[in-house]
Amino acid sequence: MGNDASIVAAMMVSTKGAMSQTFLGQDSTELQGKIDFLMKNRHGSPFEHGAMTFFVEAPIAVFREWHRHRIGVGYNEISGRYVKLEPRFYIPPPERPLIQTGKPGHYEFVLGTREQYDSAVSEIKAQCESAYETYEKLLGNQVAKEVARGVLPVYTYSSMYVTMNPRSLMAFLSLRTKDKNSMFPSFPMWEIEQCGQRLEEEFSKLYPATSASFRHHGSVCP
Repeated sequence: MGNDASIVAAMMVSTKGAMSQTFLGQDSTELQGKIDFLMKNRHGSPFEHGAMTFFVEAPIAVFREWHRHRIGVGYNEISGRYVKLEPRFYIPPPERPLIQTGKPGHYEFVLGTREQYDSAVSEIKAQCESAYETYEKLLGNQVAKEVARGVLPVYTYSSMYVTMNPRSLMAFLSLRTKDKNSMFPSFPMWEIEQCGQRLEEEFSKLYPATSASFRHHGSVCP
């Protein structure tokens, strides 16, 4: 719901009143200048007039970071109180930087060796499978789902609907994606950055002028 035109219409209502609706028929290329003005001067409220709803499947570890974003965001997640969770677990892919090096506050992640990766994956798989066996055993003993789920690891997959307005999405992207041209560099967890990249792909399709202006102005949320 909404597009670049709805943002500009919200901007222009302060001076045009009802005539601001005429901007709703313009395409994104005609609106780029006004979007850039808002972004450059950090006039943020017009970017709240729109909504994007995404269906997301990701590990609980990712959702725990994602749910830190609360302003202008709505969530509905599958409930482990009401349904038996499936044995779906996140296994880091080979391209996921695995080894942390450096001092606190000045560290980086590197791939590591193949042996380190194979060992880590083997341990993660074994622990996840063992935890799920315990989960099923508890359920089989009539233990309530909301209690039994406590043994499951944060690499268990969950699913949710999340609705964000353009402003709240830009706040998310400013923290959860890397951009070498960012005014305020961020260093997100690798897994949530993959989610952020997917969201930005959709954002650029739905709000092309806003998305381009956001990156052009240093990835700063207005």
